Amino acid sequence: MSIFSPTMEMGKSNLDSEMEFPQDFRCPISMELMKEPVIISTGVTYERKNIEKWFFSYKKKTCPATMQNIVNFSVTPNHTLKRLILEWQNGHSQSSSSSSSPSPSFKRDEMVSLLKTLGSSPFKVKSLKKLKEIVEIGDEMKLDFIILGGLDVLSELIVQILLDCSDFMEFRACEEALGVLHHLITLEHQEDGKVIELMSKPECMKSIAIVLQRGSKEARVYAISILKKLSNSNFDWNVIVKDQGIGMFKSMLELASDEIATKTSSSAFQIFIKILDSSKKSRSKAIEAGAMCTLIELLPDSNRSKCEKILHIIKLLCECADGRVAFVDHRLAIGVVSKKLFDVSETGSKICVKILWLICSFHPTEKVLEEMMMYGAVKKLVVLLHMSGQSSMKNKVLDMLKKHGNSWSRYPCFPNELKEYLCLHLHS
Repeated sequence: MSIFSPTMEMGKSNLDSEMEFPQDFRCPISMELMKEPVIISTGVTYERKNIEKWFFSYKKKTCPATMQNIVNFSVTPNHTLKRLILEWQNGHSQSSSSSSSPSPSFKRDEMVSLLKTLGSSPFKVKSLKKLKEIVEIGDEMKLDFIILGGLDVLSELIVQILLDCSDFMEFRACEEALGVLHHLITLEHQEDGKVIELMSKPECMKSIAIVLQRGSKEARVYAISILKKLSNSNFDWNVIVKDQGIGMFKSMLELASDEIATKTSSSAFQIFIKILDSSKKSRSKAIEAGAMCTLIELLPDSNRSKCEKILHIIKLLCECADGRVAFVDHRLAIGVVSKKLFDVSETGSKICVKILWLICSFHPTEKVLEEMMMYGAVKKLVVLLHMSGQSSMKNKVLDMLKKHGNSWSRYPCFPNELKEYLCLHLHS
């Protein structure tokens, strides 16, 4: 009969994460305090549920700690160790509730143990979750993690999914590894360069792009935050755009459209701009991913900051032929950009003029010119002529009016005073 009652088990369970328990009380697989310790044929003690999962769920035929081959898979309760754990818990529960957080040296020892077991343990996710909790404590723990070679361990786990991204456990381990990396990128120290170096590895970046597309919501947020950190470096984005471009852009557009997670949405837009700015080859893939359609439909209800980012991306896409075609093919495009011409900011107005100028220069179809008139863009362009001094924006306005003023003046809705103004101005 077990010496533990259910009530006692429940009463002690909440203490496990708070107490500094001896190494011998840890399960070698999960590194957690054991509640049902059992001995296997090699003489090593494990938590029952962990070793049974190792044998019967993962079909392993070795001892996780010693890697000896196993023939006899039976387990025997370790009552002595269980009694010692209970006695130790009872003796420390009082002091544990009033003591401060575990000492840095204890946490460092725990980190060492976790990093050692990650290579052989099938329970990588649990170990990575614990590592994430430790590095969250502060910069001291983050630096210790890097000094102990933690970045190399993360790198191996992250790129593993490139071999087989259908392996659920490997994929989950990669997601958790990104969670640890996500907390390391906040480090303000010279070691920060090592984190950037890890993230910049082509294989690592390809894995991050895969998680961005197929990962859980939390993991995708990790991926976006890592990519944002990388956007401040001189990384060659073609490394991932070439292989993962279309799928990656679709995922980024989905995150950018999130109206609840505004920080993630803003980061997605910033990365989008950085990639398109640094690599013209990426623009065709972004267009193929449906970027133009998504951005135009997001524009009407977006706030000022978001509008500027969206307009900037639309402008970048319109600088290539495919982007201009996608723009004029969307029935709302001229209308929403015309409306935003004065409604966002001075920066927003300049971008809107650049977009309309690109369209008027390369796609001045009758439909485009008519929509610019009907949606009020032409009237707003004329207002911009009253600006004092010269500017690139004013030059673009004049260029559009010189080229298409005659076409616009033929519309019945074109005010007579504008006809006179244009006639005088364009012949002056």
